Amino acid sequence: MSALFSRFGSFARLRLRPFGLCRTTPPAAYLYTGPSKPIPRCSNPDLKKYKNLQKNFKRRLRASYSKFADLQDESLICGRDYVYSVGCEGIYRRDWRQKEAELLLDLEQCCPGGEDGGERGEWAVQRVRVSPSERHLAATMKSSHREQARCVVVKQADAATQKDLSKILFTLHNVFSFEWANDEVLFYTTQEGLRCSRVFRLDLNSPAAIPRPVFEDTQPDVFVEVALSRDGRILTINSSSKTDSEVWLINVTTPTLEPLLVQRRLPGLMYHVEHWRDGLVILANTGPGQEYQVLKAPLSGPSLGSWVPVYTPCPEVTLKDMEVVGEHCVLTTREASGGLALTVVPLASPLGGFSLPLPLWACSCESQIPGPADPRHALQLVLSSPAHPQEHFSFQPMDRLLLSRPEREGTPPERGRGGEHVTKRLEVQSQDGTRVPVTLFHSVAAGCLQRAPLLLHVYGAYGRDLNMHFSPESRLLLDLGWVLAYCHIRGGGELGLSWHRQARMKGKRAGVEDLRACLLQLHARGISSPSRSAINASSAGAVPVGALCNTDPHLVRAVTLQAPFVDVLGTMMDGSRPLTVEEREEWGDPTADPQHRLAIASYCPLHNITPQCYPSMLLTAYSEDGRVSLDGVVQYAERVQQAVHTHFTALHGAECERAPRVVLNVQPGADHFGPNHFDLVLEETGRRSGGARTGEYALQMAFLYTELGLDSPRRRS
Repeated sequence: MSALFSRFGSFARLRLRPFGLCRTTPPAAYLYTGPSKPIPRCSNPDLKKYKNLQKNFKRRLRASYSKFADLQDESLICGRDYVYSVGCEGIYRRDWRQKEAELLLDLEQCCPGGEDGGERGEWAVQRVRVSPSERHLAATMKSSHREQARCVVVKQADAATQKDLSKILFTLHNVFSFEWANDEVLFYTTQEGLRCSRVFRLDLNSPAAIPRPVFEDTQPDVFVEVALSRDGRILTINSSSKTDSEVWLINVTTPTLEPLLVQRRLPGLMYHVEHWRDGLVILANTGPGQEYQVLKAPLSGPSLGSWVPVYTPCPEVTLKDMEVVGEHCVLTTREASGGLALTVVPLASPLGGFSLPLPLWACSCESQIPGPADPRHALQLVLSSPAHPQEHFSFQPMDRLLLSRPEREGTPPERGRGGEHVTKRLEVQSQDGTRVPVTLFHSVAAGCLQRAPLLLHVYGAYGRDLNMHFSPESRLLLDLGWVLAYCHIRGGGELGLSWHRQARMKGKRAGVEDLRACLLQLHARGISSPSRSAINASSAGAVPVGALCNTDPHLVRAVTLQAPFVDVLGTMMDGSRPLTVEEREEWGDPTADPQHRLAIASYCPLHNITPQCYPSMLLTAYSEDGRVSLDGVVQYAERVQQAVHTHFTALHGAECERAPRVVLNVQPGADHFGPNHFDLVLEETGRRSGGARTGEYALQMAFLYTELGLDSPRRRS
């Protein structure tokens, strides 16, 4: 099912030394590694302090990625004639009868250097859709330096005769979502700036084959996308804000392909639809407490008055996703224990449902979009956790079977396991008594946890769950003895819509208090200590982290932030900035409500900086970021640096702890989501700019080891 879109997207990434006297230590080292500005107060020894260690971590990261290389682009699209896959060169297809795959779409051919200045290595295939009879294929490609994608429509060579070569028919610019209604008609949305408001129809059979607009929503706070039902019978146009939604249907079996409204937009009503038989299965926030429940409605009259409840979860269960598989509605749920489960509701007889717990290690569950030839009676799932690589499962609700798919031939036996890593689900009590979930990973013995370094991850915005997918970087840190804590603070979506509502607008400080409680109680339970603790966050996750650094800087030694949103007040005050109008549903409108302004001003990271000893900070910003202002990040870094300088100057040479460093790392030629390819993340020299391009993950690790005073990992023999 489609997720609501926000300013920060729906994609997402990613020992102790003695301290000297403050008189012999600079107040702060402000390092700017971007290509276009001077480097203030920066000396080569300071930069080399990270870069020498960074080389070590580059080698380790390459080894880790090599070990898990076959996890990248592992999903396949199964057609009736071909199997399609994505590789570094582009899109491949393989005849069912052959072993060798052919290159169907070459990235170098469809994304040459030119207006974007891009090269093949800086483009990535984003989405692929194959028409029902495999006559055509459409795919979007995204460059690392801009958010808008280009879509190419390919006419495939005839599977039987192979007389004609596959060829590109159209190149469509700024495409976000797209689906085939049939073999000849493609519906797609275009991205203007950071919004999608229009839907177009491209009919390949028409003489001119010119895209024709079929839908537009002019409200400034909505985002429009198209999606295809799992059975391929209906195409939906979803127009959603952060608090309400409206869905239009297109029956792809009819020749007219005209949109039909399901339910007009109502304040506070959010819903998503799937197709079943001659009706709809609807996931809507019409349950108790405005939480999600499952309902049915007839296709002939699908408005709100005809919605009939089918399944309402008990209060301690949270609905995370919904799929209609044959005669069953399959729900991904978060149970009271914190673990994930599949809840199955037979649509013809809803009382006969059952629940199937997923493996205890599973923290992420994603369903795969079926290809033209995939069976519709089974649901393909990918389970993973930050410590556990992706494992593929096939769920057959009719037989109540969850089957693990075999590993590829030649896969290292240790790749598919979490190794000796321990997964724990804890709860901490926030200031107001709310129980906040924390997911903990470690490989060190319980008796050694207090001496282990801790990296805490947090987000807490837009009702989005914290990213719990597998990443080789996290696995490497665990192998090196780190403890990883994922704090599911309010503002996120882990415990349902109410969990988000508690930390929206005037309630945002609740997320900051949750984060503070997580650190205090983890330390109190003997898990690491402030001098060995660090926090990592990206985008809107920087808000609670920055607020905590202003109020309780002593709780951590270091912070790493990527594309950090730190100027909430300035952004919400300026309605001319991209997405500010729709973001006010999350943060509040300080221009219209004085209470909103007071609330934002009380926690905004940029506007509450005060002279004190802050944690060391690594701030990674992207030169082409259209969502977070680069000027705001630079201003934040300068103000923190000045606050630290003022604090240490006031000590007049008294003995004190070593001053923190503030490192601003501006990556050229990357948008809000950073580089697409791991090779680019590790690359020392940017291919486009030719300037220095620091390997992000390696730099983050080098920074953490240096600022926490940890011994460098020994080189493997």
